[in-house]
Amino acid sequence: MSYTIKNLRESEDFAAKQGFSEAQEARFPHHDLDAEQTGLALIAVKPGKRQPFAHRHKDAEEIYVVLSGAGTLRLDDEILEIGPMDAIRISPEHTRMIDAGHEGLEILAFGPRHEGDAELVPDFWDAD
Repeated sequence: MSYTIKNLRESEDFAAKQGFSEAQEARFPHHDLDAEQTGLALIAVKPGKRQPFAHRHKDAEEIYVVLSGAGTLRLDDEILEIGPMDAIRISPEHTRMIDAGHEGLEILAFGPRHEGDAELVPDFWDAD
């Protein structure tokens, strides 16, 4: 088939599957969409919560688009205020983590699919 339609909220919530549902939802619908080269994530960080860990990539550039809410995005040592319809391009090597404001924060993340390319960075926000 040359196209696939899927409601993103119907994709599996991997945050719940991994025990992180208190802080966020994380849906990665590339399999549901039959995507071969494009990565996509719907990330919803709950009001007043922070993602449970940061990450960076070896090769995959990402673009985040804020759908709703507001908060901060930490990129390495810089903390940026973000809000609705902000689009942020992040080069692979930057460590990134989201902290939601009182409304929560919903983001679509796009990038090329690189299996095994992500590196998790625990305790990033507090490591200064």
